[in-house]
Amino acid sequence: MVVDFPDPTNHTLGRLYTTAFYRLLHKHLAENGAAVIQSTSPLFARQSFWCIVRTLESVGLHATPYHAYVPSFGEWGFTIASKQTYVPPSRYLENLKFLTADIAAGLFHFPKDMYPVEVEINRLNNQVLVQYYESEWHHVTQ
Repeated sequence: MVVDFPDPTNHTLGRLYTTAFYRLLHKHLAENGAAVIQSTSPLFARQSFWCIVRTLESVGLHATPYHAYVPSFGEWGFTIASKQTYVPPSRYLENLKFLTADIAAGLFHFPKDMYPVEVEINRLNNQVLVQYYESEWHHVTQ
């Protein structure tokens, strides 16, 4: 599955990132399936990013966060959610322009300014993710 929701800029969108939605995702995910979730920037919205990761974990999914530089967005984060531990491939097709095993390994490494931070779980009744997001992006855009 690919979950590419808009960023949680308000409470309506914030609901899409709650335990309620992730429980549905868990229910419909095949035992050996995986979902990738757009998880905002771990550099500019660190609490928001790790809130998404922790919320996925709170419903029993294995969450494997990674990040990549996206030219139109900058440093951006994603999370692979699965019922089993995700193990990245050790080999890739030959002659790929932008992805090798060495490059892929770096996607799962987080430097100090993107390390995990303590966050609350995002639930329908607290919408903490929207609060994190508003606070963090406000600092970036000012």
